[in-house]
Amino acid sequence: MDDNSKKKADKVKLQQEEAANLVRAKLKKIYGDEPVPDKLDEHQVNTKKPPQAKEPSAKEEIKEVKKISHEHRPMSRHQQYMNKLSQSGLSLKEIQAAWHKYYQQLSNKGKHEVWNEFYAEHQRRRQKAQSDAVQRAEVKKEHTPAKQVAGPSIQDLGKPRTKAEPLIGKPIKAKSESIKKDILKHISARAKKNDKKSSHWHSLAFGLTTGLITMLVLLFSFFNERFITPFIRPSHNVGATPIIVDPNHTDNVGPEPKIIIPKINIEAPVVFDEPSIDEKAVQKALERGVVHYGITPDPGENGNSVIVGHSSSNILNSGKYKFAFLLLKSLEKDDTFYVHKDGKRYVYKVFNKFITDPDDVSVLDPPKNRKAITTLITCDPPGFSTNRLIIQAEQIFPDPTENTESSVDPGASSAPAQLPSDSPTLWNRITDWF
Repeated sequence: MDDNSKKKADKVKLQQEEAANLVRAKLKKIYGDEPVPDKLDEHQVNTKKPPQAKEPSAKEEIKEVKKISHEHRPMSRHQQYMNKLSQSGLSLKEIQAAWHKYYQQLSNKGKHEVWNEFYAEHQRRRQKAQSDAVQRAEVKKEHTPAKQVAGPSIQDLGKPRTKAEPLIGKPIKAKSESIKKDILKHISARAKKNDKKSSHWHSLAFGLTTGLITMLVLLFSFFNERFITPFIRPSHNVGATPIIVDPNHTDNVGPEPKIIIPKINIEAPVVFDEPSIDEKAVQKALERGVVHYGITPDPGENGNSVIVGHSSSNILNSGKYKFAFLLLKSLEKDDTFYVHKDGKRYVYKVFNKFITDPDDVSVLDPPKNRKAITTLITCDPPGFSTNRLIIQAEQIFPDPTENTESSVDPGASSAPAQLPSDSPTLWNRITDWF
């Protein structure tokens, strides 16, 4: 709104106020103490026609008493009555009826008091509104920059504007806007910093967790034979065999070569077709069962028949006899086990058990005081190739005097430098490959 329009509106408002005051004065002169309303419609102002004597609106009165109560100002008896009505729980219509009855019973002086209070409260409200508007204008003026870029003069309106000149009426940015932007910038920078720090810790935690999981997986893959050995029962893998076997009944002996150890409930194939004692060849043959060492006599021949087997092996390796000799340490003196070969059963009784070094190849030598024995060899402790467990047993059935001489040529191959070991770990396989 421009200045001319504002002045015109203020002038009209002033004229209306003066007309209303004039009508109030005439009414007071005509009716004495007769109350008049605060607002007059346009017809009443123009014609100076006095209104009917009527109480102020109950709705407006309720607003006034609530305002007075909120500001903790004293109330007149009329305002106290209206306040009591407003808190009675009655509907607005019922309150209006009660207020009308109360007003009609008042004297002219009382009615005049009601209207004077009504006028005074409205006047106070208008003054407060004007005061608030002035304060807002002053606050706005304080935040408005003092220096404004002036627009062009009348003489300069026809001249072309150069690039260096500012746009017409373009103001310098307000200080409040600058402060607001600074605050937002600070908050944004701090949020980014916190996000960056949080992201850094999340990345570090994720990296450590991933690394730990990877390390555990690798350790388990490379060395799982150390971890799972205590929970393995080899009989679950190699089958169930009767604990009691009658060595005198050989009708049920099949052609498959095998070893049966009733005490630890083991039944596993014996590989007799691997003549080489090369470590890789022996390890490959151990995938099919336990292995008869190729440079020693067969069962039924005189001498020392040697059988080797795994006590533990990497579960990623091939074969299902990785733990065949895991419980071999449970055998004691006088325990028996059986070896089947070529449809015959050979029974052996344990007479010796001990731990030795991997390079103690003397355990492969023929027995000195016995005609025919079988030596069982595995790694000890299970999962490690540190030592070798040796079980020596003498043939008791059939009679060893019926055995033939050993078919092994002592000069055909040299003795190994070390006894067979556990299968290589995944790590050994990788290093060997490189």
